[in-house]
Amino acid sequence: MAAVFTLLLVLVFSLVVIRVATVGLTLTGLSRDLAEFQSLSAFTGSGFTTREAEEIVNHPVRRRIIMHLMLMGNAGIVIAVPSVLLSFLNTASAQTWSDTWWFRVEVLAAGVFVLWIVARSRHIEQLMWRVNSWALRRWTQVDVHDYVGLLRLARDYTVSELQVHEGDWLCGHTLVELKLASEGVLVLGIERANGRYIGAPRGQACLEANDRLILYGRVSTLLDLDSRKAGFEGNMDHVIKVTEQLDVIESEVKAAGPGVDEEEGKAG
Repeated sequence: MAAVFTLLLVLVFSLVVIRVATVGLTLTGLSRDLAEFQSLSAFTGSGFTTREAEEIVNHPVRRRIIMHLMLMGNAGIVIAVPSVLLSFLNTASAQTWSDTWWFRVEVLAAGVFVLWIVARSRHIEQLMWRVNSWALRRWTQVDVHDYVGLLRLARDYTVSELQVHEGDWLCGHTLVELKLASEGVLVLGIERANGRYIGAPRGQACLEANDRLILYGRVSTLLDLDSRKAGFEGNMDHVIKVTEQLDVIESEVKAAGPGVDEEEGKAG
């Protein structure tokens, strides 16, 4: 039975380590879903050659977190495999019912079920998130920024990448000409085809084919912008999105209350 409890302890340890690593990666700027996926991938050793994985390797703090995850994952496997074997190899000469293989399977299944319930619990997840965030801020030097909360990504806004292709509405125009801000879209950065990166680009920056844009705005607008082609139809789509953005601004002002109009009038 000791081997069964050892295996359950390894599973508990694995769950805690993955959660802590997820919080750490999130505090460096990754989304929670991506951070959880990369933590689980590194801990289990099932790596994926994605662009997000390359960005993690190129980031010193994320690289250190992933390295520790790989080491702990291998250590957990070394302990878990012998525990599984010992749990069921010495049950042939069982003296009591607690030594039988079926009882050990039941104990193991019950333990895994309890861990699954704990892992799925929203309250426990929020508690672990707060504790892990506080601990990482208190005892580590992780670059702590809550980008999700800062950019309000939980609402209809998101940060997305957009590839510029020949024939797109964006291609061959400067930011001043495109007036993306009128659609509620902010250009955070431009990565040229040669690898050069332009952060916070100015209005005279011209978008070229094979540029990769980092954009912030409403999901629906970014999706429309990604599929928008050059020409009259693309210009009409731009006008429609500008009108929709004006409606969004008006609704947000009304939702904020009458005090907002007065403050904006004084500021003007």
